[in-house]
Order: sequence, then structure tokens, then C-alpha cells
Amino acid sequence: MRKFAKTIKKELAEIVPPTIRQLRPRPMSQARTISLLSDVRGASRLVIDLTLVVTELVETMHHNVARRPGIVGRATFEPTRGITGLVYRSVRGITRMVGGGIDAALAPLVPALAGKASSPGREAVVAALNGVLGDQLFARNNPLAIAMRIRVNGRPLEPTPAGIRASVPRPRDRVVVMVHGLCMSDLQWNRGSHDHGRALAKDLDATALYLHYNSGRHVSTNGAEFASLLERLVLRWPVPLREIVLVGHSMGGLVIRSAFAAAQKHGLSWSGLVRALVFLGTPHHGAALERGGHGVDMLLAASPYTVAFTRLGRMRSAGITDLRHGSVQDEDWQQRDRFAHGCDMRQPHPLPRDTPCFAIAGSLSKVAPDRGRAPRGDGLVSVASALGRHEDARRDLRIQLARQRIAYGTGHLDLLGSKAVHRQMKRWLVDD
Repeated sequence: MRKFAKTIKKELAEIVPPTIRQLRPRPMSQARTISLLSDVRGASRLVIDLTLVVTELVETMHHNVARRPGIVGRATFEPTRGITGLVYRSVRGITRMVGGGIDAALAPLVPALAGKASSPGREAVVAALNGVLGDQLFARNNPLAIAMRIRVNGRPLEPTPAGIRASVPRPRDRVVVMVHGLCMSDLQWNRGSHDHGRALAKDLDATALYLHYNSGRHVSTNGAEFASLLERLVLRWPVPLREIVLVGHSMGGLVIRSAFAAAQKHGLSWSGLVRALVFLGTPHHGAALERGGHGVDMLLAASPYTVAFTRLGRMRSAGITDLRHGSVQDEDWQQRDRFAHGCDMRQPHPLPRDTPCFAIAGSLSKVAPDRGRAPRGDGLVSVASALGRHEDARRDLRIQLARQRIAYGTGHLDLLGSKAVHRQMKRWLVDD
């Protein structure tokens, strides 16, 4: 039998072309297997959480419809009772039991993921998920929640002298730190073969570093953590640091402002090394998209027949609701219902006086409009908000006119890959 098997194997080897034989499945690498198991575990938790939310939504709608209120009558979020209530409680109980079983089975198979490789596609999906639900992922200790790190080429940089040299063989005495926006990751600074971080690092003879963070958490929470992380990095940098340039796109600019304020408040050394803060399409005074979402919540809450759907709106992350007015301080949201209707309650938060600040706003207008007319925004952020302008003098950021620019014909995401935007930053930071 063994001789027969060997003969068959030999004949097949002669018949099947070498290129076909090379197509046989390859075993998964350990890193890829670990990442996949972690994603499955995180996704299963998320599915269970969403199922519970949908169950509550359906129960609320069922209860309100059964009461037969008027179109704008009083709504209730109380659970149903009797047999109906028992059914909904049973659905929730079974859902939790199944979710707990899946999680318990996968937990021993997933070791620590620090330093594991990941594909750009997965990074983009996880970043978007964190932007929308990141605070809830963090609160539930979901493996899909992004842990804040400084990264280089998509890999975490360990904030120790040895770890830094492993990621940056030739560390410079000047660094440029790039901070991405909502629902994005550090990998998305690379747009059409252009990367503002690498380009500025070359211009300034600096090292480019990239912050990777959970954009669904509060801006001020991320700002405080970023300030602490940057302090550890500066104190352990292999060569004495001379200058730091911080560049933020969209929400990233708010995180930078919050981090700088935290550093100054606590006397962190890195704040004295900052040469410039650069904001690209940053919603300093909020973004219309979140204000629109808040308006939809109000409309849904107006009727008992639609109030149940406000549960879905209330799932959006703390990071998103911070963008309604551009909140950067704990005081802007602590002890408040972030979904409540109301005007801008932020405390005025000026930019640092002794640190140059630069702002570039995108505009979908192809050219500057006629005098007296305001240019269009970039599709997500108005020009006035991106340049820090405000009708209330206390809130106006007073960025010098020479440090403001409008990139016409440039959308919000186009700011990331615009060569014109890079040239403007270079003029400010290098040529002037």
C-alpha cells in the first residue's frame, strides 16, 4: 500500500505544473491567528451589545404603541409587563448567556496583542468603529478598542531608549507628531503616495511620529493621555530634543489643544519644546454634522412612536458629541447630559500665547467668493470654525491672519493629501 501511494504521489508531481503546486494553502502565521481570534472575540461582544440595544428599542416601541398615545403624546421608556415583558427579558437573558459563552471560549486563546501586525484594511475598519462606538468599546474592555500609542510605519513605538532606537534607527533632535481625526488611523496620513508627516520630517530634518488613538473617547480624555504619553517619550528620547511640531487633522487638532493645555497645567517639560501647533480642518467651534445629528435626535424624541429610535442616536460616541461645539476640556462635558438640548456651554479656551499656531481650512469653493460672501466649508467643517473665528470675542482664537489659509477646491479629507497644503506648512515652518 505504501509503495502504491508513493507511485501515485510521484506521478501527480510530474503531471501537476510547479505553479499549481505552489498554490496550496499556507498555514496562518501566529500573529495573524492571534489578531483574527481577537477580532472575532471583539466582534462577538459588539454583536451581543447591539442585539441588547435593538431588543430594548423594539420593547420601547411595542410598549408605546400598545398604549395608543397621540402623535405627540407622552412617551415612556418603561419595560413591558406580563407575558410580553417575560418574552423580552428572556431574549436579553439568552443573548447575554450566548455572548458570555463565546467570550469565555475565546478568552484563553487570545494573548497580548502589543506589536502584532495588522492589515491597512482592518486598521481602517477598526478605526471607524472606534470613532462611532469607541467609548463603549473601552468601557466594556472590548478587544477592538484602540489603545493609545505612538506609532512609526504602523507599528507601536515602545517609549524606552532601546524601543525608540528599534523603531527609529537615527532619531533626530526634532520631531513632528501627526494626530489623526475622528474614525481614522495614523496610516491614513498616507494619501496618494503623499504623507504630510514624512514630507515635513524631510523639510525640517526631523523624525516623524504618529499618534494612534481611540477617537470615540472624549477629546479631553485623549488629550490628557496624549500629554502623559508624550512626556514619557520626550524624557526617554535617545538624543536631547530641541523642538516639537504638532500637526492635527480635524479632531486631531482638538486633541492637540487639549494635550497642550494639560501639559502646561501639570508643568510637563515637552510643552516648552513645542515650536508650532498646526491645525488642518479642525472644528475649533464645532462641526455641522454633529449638530445635525443632535437635531435628528430632537425630532425623533418628539413623538412616542419614534422616541425608541433615539436609543440608536445615543449610541454615538463621546468623541462625536464633543464635535458639536468643539469641546476640549473636562468641564465642557462633566456633570452634563451630552445629548441634552442646549446652546454652547463651553468655557473659553484660548490658544497658547507664546507658541505659534497655524490653521488651514478646506473649502469646496473653487475660488475665493466675492467680497462680503463667505466661502463654503470643506463638507464637514466651516471655514470660520477651522480658522478659529467666532462672533463671541471671548471664544475667538485670534490666530494671526498671516497664519491662516483657505485651501480652495479642497474637501475635508483632501487636506490630508494636498501638495498645496504641504507647501503652505513648509513656508510657515521652514522658509519664513
